[in-house]
Amino acid sequence: MLEIVKKYVVDENNNRLAVEIDVETFRKIEEILEDYGLYHLIIEDKDTESLTPEQAKEYYQSLSK
Repeated sequence: MLEIVKKYVVDENNNRLAVEIDVETFRKIEEILEDYGLYHLIIEDKDTESLTPEQAKEYYQSLSK
């Protein structure tokens, strides 16, 4: 499991407003989310023809443009 070292940004009443993480952890989280989304593109609609992994990657990359 990915250990996430985080720092909290707080207001004057010590209420948490935001979280700060290092760039490498952020990139890993981004990659995990993209992989998760790609997986769901592959299996999304059982009534239509499934995408091959390569087709799903191409489709996913076209979405981010």
